[in-house]
Amino acid sequence: MRAINAYDLPLPQRSASPIRRETDTPVFPDELSNALYANPVLSDVLQSWDDIALPNCWVVAGAVVQSYWNAVHEFPPLHGISDIDLIYFDPDDLSDSSETNHAERIAKLFDSASIRFDVKNEARVHLWYEARFGYSIEPYVSSESAIDTFPTTAGCIGIRPEGDALQAYTSFGFDDLLNLVVRPNRRQITREIYAAKTARWRELWPLIEIVDWADE
Repeated sequence: MRAINAYDLPLPQRSASPIRRETDTPVFPDELSNALYANPVLSDVLQSWDDIALPNCWVVAGAVVQSYWNAVHEFPPLHGISDIDLIYFDPDDLSDSSETNHAERIAKLFDSASIRFDVKNEARVHLWYEARFGYSIEPYVSSESAIDTFPTTAGCIGIRPEGDALQAYTSFGFDDLLNLVVRPNRRQITREIYAAKTARWRELWPLIEIVDWADE
């Protein structure tokens, strides 16, 4: 199975540790693949990818990372997972209505799933980000540039099928994810957002190692 690392993208405006780049393309870890397909909702999504039909689309962040955490903890596959995040990139249609229509269409595709789908066009995130989080961001230039700003190094990951294998985009590689390390990626989030997220995760997945914001 094949994985890809970060492209040479412009960095977001907030400071952070440098994005990891490797000469050799890492192999998609079998233990991660097994955990993803053990999640029945993710398995359905990956096997129905052609029906999702969104440009530059990835399953990202929480559902990927937490499926692996659940496998290591020997918890049910959907334990603690609040939604399935799907991101795509369509700079030619920045309307809220188009994004909503896609979200409703995909929810109907998986209407038997016991979990919510969160579908976002990363090309339009800058239009609403300041109103929600209190500070503005530069427009993303791709789905991958959005993944580069996700709150933790382990969570800066997107996956999707490619033929009969899985493809991954990782900004920082697989090490923190596979070692259950939660480390802040301070490219965009605030200390308060990180603290709120990790407080919830600590209760749900006791084996994870949470790196304090001040230690980075």
